[in-house]
Amino acid sequence: MRIKKGDTVQILSGNDKGKTGEVLEVIPKEDKIIVKGINIRKKHVKPRKQGEEGGIISIESSIPSGKANVVCSKCGKATRITYSEEKGKKVRTCKKCGAKIN
Repeated sequence: MRIKKGDTVQILSGNDKGKTGEVLEVIPKEDKIIVKGINIRKKHVKPRKQGEEGGIISIESSIPSGKANVVCSKCGKATRITYSEEKGKKVRTCKKCGAKIN
């Protein structure tokens, strides 16, 4: 997977098309990601302990990683990621401007 936790991504399709957000969690087995403020779902929660409140909470749901592109910190555009080698290590780089992506 080319997207990592902490990356800023832009959504390519769906109801949240064009929005950007930070990746909170990566699920490699399912090839999915959870992005802050994207794909919001309502969840009904029952109170589990006495004195605890129940209600409806909003949570972020997972989306396929193919529906998001990493936003380059240098050029500020959504881009694909390539890999290059620096000092014997694999480094992620922007396909548009060639800048290193942390």
